Amino acid sequence: MRTYETIYIVHPEVVGDGYNAVVDKFKGILTDQQASILKVDEWGTRKLAYQVKKQGRGTYVLMAYEAGPTVVAELERRMRIDENVIKFQTVLLEGGFQDSSLPSESVVEADEIEEAEDIEDIE
Repeated sequence: MRTYETIYIVHPEVVGDGYNAVVDKFKGILTDQQASILKVDEWGTRKLAYQVKKQGRGTYVLMAYEAGPTVVAELERRMRIDENVIKFQTVLLEGGFQDSSLPSESVVEADEIEEAEDIEDIE
């Protein structure tokens, strides 16, 4: 199984229960196809860089998941059909999924090095 990341923009007039239904629909498509959902991140409504389907704003949703190529093809097919989705893009993550909300090891190592240097300066 490969790791993919799909970002899609939901029509700005879809709010509340309608918006939750759209997000749950695409989560359901992945789970029905035996994909493993790693993360669903809702970024909220933002201004678009340019108008898409006569819309200047949209609600962004990012999904990271592990699946086969046929699952991605089915997900994208259903996104094309759905009128609530104004744009989407899927990217293959070759290095696997790394959750950016957790501190990376290199940052922790750099902090440890700085602390060690500070201790040496004191002695």
